[in-house]
Amino acid sequence: MKKILVTVLALTMILSLAACGAQGQDSSGSASGKAAASAASGEAAVSTSATPDLSGQSLLVYCGAGMQQPFQEIAAAFQEETSCQMNVTYANAAQIQTQITESKEGDFFIAGSSDEVKPVKDNVSGSVDLVKHIPVLAVAKGNPKGITGIADLDKSDIVTVIGDPESTPIGKIAKKAFSDFGVSDAVTLGATTTTAPQLATVVGLGEADATIIWKENCNADGVEICETKDLDSYIKTVPAARLTFSTNSAAADAFSIFLSSDAASQIWTANGYELAG
Repeated sequence: MKKILVTVLALTMILSLAACGAQGQDSSGSASGKAAASAASGEAAVSTSATPDLSGQSLLVYCGAGMQQPFQEIAAAFQEETSCQMNVTYANAAQIQTQITESKEGDFFIAGSSDEVKPVKDNVSGSVDLVKHIPVLAVAKGNPKGITGIADLDKSDIVTVIGDPESTPIGKIAKKAFSDFGVSDAVTLGATTTTAPQLATVVGLGEADATIIWKENCNADGVEICETKDLDSYIKTVPAARLTFSTNSAAADAFSIFLSSDAASQIWTANGYELAG
């Protein structure tokens, strides 16, 4: 892939700030407030008739940074209903895999795709699919370069950004799509990012013309989805993998049930996801 320098200083600052905001965050500080807001709006309400009291218990969950918005709401709702302390770490797949392998602790891994669970499969006791993860070709608002599909990304005047293929599932998809469509050596690659949400920001700010991104992350100003079926065969699913280190079985069991509840499903769909089943 040809590489160019795209407003180096501005782009570096954007990506650094975005990465700092997306990684290593803990939902515990805002869980009650988020759940209270959901309750006030009447969204994703959870029946309390059979809700367990998990006061004094806690769960450690790893979640892909691209899913931070919906999962913060899910964790907050579960904490509000059960009083279980939810500690959530948001990072890219490679970072989470390293943390799981080295720390030997945690209860769940909410991964961007089932492929991202494979490197830590020896530490997983079970997994269930939650929602579809749909990749799309995103372009600048109004599509000024007239992009119609992946094949157009080989044009010299089109700058593309992608997720890091070594650390993010959306980056792996982009790399494979370029290869499948025969444009790997012709794409003008402006930059790579460590998390999916950063990609829409870069295109929205005019630093690039196109990107391959998850559908639900394509909500930044100045960005729109290119209507093409080129990426239909690359759709993944988001799994909830339960880790073998989990020692709080009551809380983990309750959270597993909650993840399959209507309340959790409503949060996912409200954030632009399609249910897996």
